[in-house]
Amino acid sequence: MSLRIVRRIGDSPRQRGSVTGETCPDIFELSDGDFAVIGTDRTEDLDAQLPADAARADYERIVVISRETLVRAKRDIPSA
Repeated sequence: MSLRIVRRIGDSPRQRGSVTGETCPDIFELSDGDFAVIGTDRTEDLDAQLPADAARADYERIVVISRETLVRAKRDIPSA
């Protein structure tokens, strides 16, 4: 079975006020139950600031999304 995007979590970029509605942070639920995030890669800026009990694999990136994106997605995030 191939991985697929099942649905958007929260409002679309256009609903959040994006002029183009195309290139903004976004959150998606995947067919395997995981989530995919489109955001700004801030790994270089934040990697050294990770707490001692946090780690990032070489293939992982620190991605930043706006507070508004996550807050407006809250209603769509499953509780379990």
